[in-house]
Amino acid sequence: MSTQTNAAALTAKDFATDQEVRWCPGCGDYSILAQVQKVMPGIGVPKENIVIISGIGCSSRFPYYMNTYGMHSIHGRATAIASGLKAARPELSVWIVSGDGDSMSIGGNHTIHLLRRNFDVNMLVFNNQIYGLTKGQYSPTSEEHKITKSTPFGSIDHPFNPLALAMGADASFIARSMDRDPKHLQTVLTRAHQHKGSSFVEIYQNCNIFNDGAFEIFTEKGTKQDTGLYLEQGQPLVFGANKNKGIKLDGLNPVVVELGNGISADDLWIHDEKDFYKAQILIRMFDNLNKNEGFYPRPFGVFYQTERACYEDVMAMQIEEIIATKGKGNLDKLLRGKEVWEIVA
Repeated sequence: MSTQTNAAALTAKDFATDQEVRWCPGCGDYSILAQVQKVMPGIGVPKENIVIISGIGCSSRFPYYMNTYGMHSIHGRATAIASGLKAARPELSVWIVSGDGDSMSIGGNHTIHLLRRNFDVNMLVFNNQIYGLTKGQYSPTSEEHKITKSTPFGSIDHPFNPLALAMGADASFIARSMDRDPKHLQTVLTRAHQHKGSSFVEIYQNCNIFNDGAFEIFTEKGTKQDTGLYLEQGQPLVFGANKNKGIKLDGLNPVVVELGNGISADDLWIHDEKDFYKAQILIRMFDNLNKNEGFYPRPFGVFYQTERACYEDVMAMQIEEIIATKGKGNLDKLLRGKEVWEIVA
């Protein structure tokens, strides 16, 4: 007679390692690490089937601190390595951890092609708008006129909007959260895992050494409600400390309005994650390229998601079809080729 016992439920502690966490005290990476460790027990995937792959940068130390399989790879190439792993082992839950420099600069091309191919992986981009590991140079997401060690007179570069880049690359899941909103970040991470396809999550992360307070207006109690817009599927775009402000559309132009005096929530823009065109407006809304348009709040949450075939699934189907019609290949024959020379002594 055999006795069957259920394995003990995992907790966040089961995903922590014995490695010393080597980030600067106060770094936003600590919070992101904590939220990922809290989310992992609930996704229903055994630890041995979870892989975290990183590139180079402060964020890329992440695999050392997660009690899962992982790889600290090379600068900008985490997405390429993750693509190969997912193609070979599609049953694995693959998470990519990258920074704004790692993913938007040297790794920008690889990021684009990961997203367009739609591998079923989760890409977390820690955006602190600075190069932290190399001690404070401006990054592809640094704002114009940013004074740093490499731009002492102010940056003249036009910055990347990471979500706009993801949208242009046809990412099938696009979201934004921040290090100092743990509950919101946990929700977004869970949604990213549940999505079938490439999930692109931008996470605002404070670098308190080289770019402290970059996102303070969105995280501090006195200002966050008036400057942040939290997206909820099927709900009107309402914000403000007293929920007295909203966004409505005037044609294709978003307009900030005060609720009351004849304007109600029924008049506002209703968020729809499936709306490809409105997602682009939301993603670009805070860029405020026309300085006369006034203030817009910064959106957080899931901007867009859609369903389309994943690369690894289509590849597996293609392999099966070719084997069915042509039979299994012969590697020796392939390497030998069709052209043969006979050397006579």
